[in-house]
Amino acid sequence: MKWSQTLIPTLRESPADAEIPSHKLMLRAGLIRPLSAGLYNFLPLGFRALKKVERIVREEMDRAGALEILMPALHPREIWEKTGRAETLREILFKITDRTGRKLVLGPTHEEIVTSIVAAEVRSYRELPKNIYQIQTKFRDEPRPRFGLIRGKEFLMKDAYSFDADDAGADKSYDTMVNAYRRIFERCGLQTIVVEASSGAMGGRFSHEFMVSSSAGEDRVASCEKCGYAGNLEKASSRLKSDSLAAPTALEKFPTPNVRTIEDLTKAPYTVAAARQIKTLVYALDGKLALLLARGDQELNEAKVVAATAATAVRPAHPEEIKALLGALPGSLGAVGVKTGDGKSAPSAVIADESLRGANGMTTGANTDGFHYRGVDIGRDIAVTQWADLRTVQAGEGCPKCDGVLRVGSTIEVGHVFKLGTQYSVSLNATYLDEKGARKPCIMGCYGIGVSRILAAVVEQHHDDQGILWPRAIAPYQVAILPLNTNHAETMSVATNLYNGLAAAGVDAILDDRADRPGVKFNDADLIGFPLRVTIGEKSLAKGVVEIKARTEAQATTADTAEAVQAILQKVAAL
Repeated sequence: MKWSQTLIPTLRESPADAEIPSHKLMLRAGLIRPLSAGLYNFLPLGFRALKKVERIVREEMDRAGALEILMPALHPREIWEKTGRAETLREILFKITDRTGRKLVLGPTHEEIVTSIVAAEVRSYRELPKNIYQIQTKFRDEPRPRFGLIRGKEFLMKDAYSFDADDAGADKSYDTMVNAYRRIFERCGLQTIVVEASSGAMGGRFSHEFMVSSSAGEDRVASCEKCGYAGNLEKASSRLKSDSLAAPTALEKFPTPNVRTIEDLTKAPYTVAAARQIKTLVYALDGKLALLLARGDQELNEAKVVAATAATAVRPAHPEEIKALLGALPGSLGAVGVKTGDGKSAPSAVIADESLRGANGMTTGANTDGFHYRGVDIGRDIAVTQWADLRTVQAGEGCPKCDGVLRVGSTIEVGHVFKLGTQYSVSLNATYLDEKGARKPCIMGCYGIGVSRILAAVVEQHHDDQGILWPRAIAPYQVAILPLNTNHAETMSVATNLYNGLAAAGVDAILDDRADRPGVKFNDADLIGFPLRVTIGEKSLAKGVVEIKARTEAQATTADTAEAVQAILQKVAAL
């Protein structure tokens, strides 16, 4: 491709609304342009890179035995109602009514659709296992789209779905996809870590995310360098030293005027350490109010609350609900002596974080505004109905797998795999007849990769002060040929011969035939990040050579013009 024949609108400065390196560089390099918030046009260079990622994904999915199909992006709303996700995902669903009044949604994912296909077409265990995938546009009504391709309202995704007859088969399908994902990300030049993750609204028994470390990432991951344990903070656990055991004392109610927070109680005249306090939160779980207890120095993790309770609708209770339930407002709440009930006049449950198990000598609200209890023994004074891991892991806590210490860092999710079980197959009647003629539900897995997000993640991980550092496999063009004087006949003859020779050898090359200054060409080539740059200048030609420079190298090398194509091919192969 000649530069003059394509569209590469590079920018010298970053747009003001671009916040992270990938967003800035993809805009400056002319890869993408915004249409509106969360919607992007892929320009020629960006689209070429995107198609190369697609090809890698497709090759590895096919290699793993998955079958590619294409499902509609527009779905009848009723199929989402069958699984209950029309309600649980209502905030992100784009909803449409057609001219006949039928209600439709734009698909944020395709579990319901693919399950309905299998329900209609698969009858016997002899037809299992099946792994079906597609590369399709997804739509999610993100409340705050940002960071360019990292979080948008429309994006390209590879989603795959496995259907097996038993758990052993489902586990094998899961492992096959995990290995395929490792190969995909390695081929794209991404260094990923695999972390335990929350299944969230997808459901299922367990899941793992493939994460890319990035200071701009919106996901937080706890990891242990010593043993390799890693988990998304929605799922991660830790060893926590016990600060909650003390000599037993009598329960005592005492006045705490103007105390509204955990921090207020740590100050004089009370000086109760946060770790010695019981934080009491009131939540509505599927419409029923419950008490959630955590240590005062810990933060409640709502994803873990969902996992522990299997609630589909979770929210903090409103102040008027709290007052009616416990007789006090936040700041003076506690669970001492509280009995459970209907979830309206009395809490439906008292769920305590494991860090409080066996705790005594604690302080908590007395359910009277301006009063607290001290000397609380949780086993003696509080009727806990469920123990669970409810807290968010913090840096410096102990690894749950070894004696190491956890660190917490920011990451970008590029892939997510789920062991779904039978949630969708039961709802949508995706069943099969086993060897004995008994009808059973298929056991499902779900596997997603953010195809367009991979581009942004690669740029986050591969860039410098000059621009992008594309891995060869997904670079828009592998080689940029830069004739410095396009009015010089010999320069253009050599450049054209190199371009044609590389094309014949199957190398993606772009010929910068613009009549611009050398500095402009060099800056654009570095900004866009072509892996290899070939410079053809009159001074070099006088010596019978051209200059070859890898984007990641500081110095160029030379090659005789007659042998330049072969030299370039060897350099490309070594990238």
